[in-house]
Amino acid sequence: MDIDKIINNLEKDNKTNVVKRTEFVEFMERAADPYIVLICCILSLRTNDKTTYPAAMRMLELGRTPQEIMKADLQKLTDAIYPVGFYRNKARQIIDLSREIVEKYNSKVPDTIDELVKLKGVGRKTANLVLTKGFNKPAICVDVHVHRICNRLGYVKTKNPDETEFALRDKLPKKYWIDFNTLLVTHGQNVCKPQKPLCEICSIGDFCKKIIK
Repeated sequence: MDIDKIINNLEKDNKTNVVKRTEFVEFMERAADPYIVLICCILSLRTNDKTTYPAAMRMLELGRTPQEIMKADLQKLTDAIYPVGFYRNKARQIIDLSREIVEKYNSKVPDTIDELVKLKGVGRKTANLVLTKGFNKPAICVDVHVHRICNRLGYVKTKNPDETEFALRDKLPKKYWIDFNTLLVTHGQNVCKPQKPLCEICSIGDFCKKIIK
């Protein structure tokens, strides 16, 4: 499989607006702040981008640093992020991990996956996204879109996102790591959807092992 051609086609789709990035994806691309990427990624878990983006904007009105958010009123933060999934739990989690960053990490988000996953409620997906979009470091963030598309293509044969991450670490050229998630998320939201993928307009359909009729 020619992964270079696949990436090239997906990049062309983005540049020519064949696919449209959501406001949340665009925001995360521009954020360039590890803490903001971290707390916004937590909001996005089990929540669609259309709901996550305005909730993230309301949250950031309450603060943009761990020092500010750790002092935020819990009810105000809860109200701000509603109706993201598990909004009550996420409000507590964001305040708690903000305090943890201040007290244990001198107010700086750690820049290694081993330290990031020690933070309350932070899994590998979130940690890898913080590394790529917050620190511009090569890492592989695997969400449902990346997992689904890589398996449909036949590029990997894995059972869950964690397996996909480690398979891609062994196989995907490192030069693609930082942008891989954004390219596949956008493709998955617009074309290679979970149900009824639009195979007839797919720019990488020629490489796909599982054409969905």
